[in-house]
Amino acid sequence: MGNGLSDQTPIFSSLPSFHSFHIVILGLDSAGKTTVLYRLQFNEFVNTVPTKGFNTEKIKVTLGNSKTVTFHFWDVGGQEKLRPLWKSYTRCTDGIVFVVDSVDVERMEEAKTELHKITRISENQGVPVLIIANKQDLRNSLSLSEIEKMLAMSELSSSTPWHLQPTCAIIGDGLKEGLEKLHDMIIKRRKMLRQQKKKR
Repeated sequence: MGNGLSDQTPIFSSLPSFHSFHIVILGLDSAGKTTVLYRLQFNEFVNTVPTKGFNTEKIKVTLGNSKTVTFHFWDVGGQEKLRPLWKSYTRCTDGIVFVVDSVDVERMEEAKTELHKITRISENQGVPVLIIANKQDLRNSLSLSEIEKMLAMSELSSSTPWHLQPTCAIIGDGLKEGLEKLHDMIIKRRKMLRQQKKKR
C-alpha cells in the first residue's frame, strides 16, 4: 500500500507531456490482482489479503527497447459489492488490466460478464484492455484459447483493442510482456486520437 516510487531512469523524453500512464487493475476477487501489482512493484512475491478498497502504486517499468515508463496502477477490490465502484476508477484511464484466474472455470462466466460490462461503459470505449490469464503455472489451468472463448473476447466492441497474456504473477512470468503490449496499444490509441483531433 502507499505510494512508493522507486528511483530509476526518467521516463523517456519523447513523451514530455505525459508523466505516467493511468492503469486500472480489475478482476474478480482472488484472481491475483494485488499479487500482480506487488510483483511489478517489488519484483518479489508478496503475500496479500483481499483488497477492501484499492491499492495504488506508481511503478517504473523498463520495456523492451530499454525505455522506462511510469505506470500509475490502481488495483481495485473485486468482491461483488465493490464492483459497482469500478467505473469511477476507469474514468479517464489509459488502459485496463483485467486479471482472470485460469483455474477457476466455475467463475469464468462471472468474469466474462464483468469484463464486458466495464468495456461497454461509454467512457471506456476504445480503452485498451490487457487480459492477464493468471496462474498459468498450475496443472489444471485453462489454455489461452479456452479462456478467449469463455470470456467471449470476439464479442468485445471492435473499438476495444485487447491482448490476452498468459502469466504467473507469483513468479512474474509474462507480466512484462503483457505491459509492453498494453503500452503499445495505449500509444497507438493516443496517435489515433491526435489524428482525429487534427481532422476536426
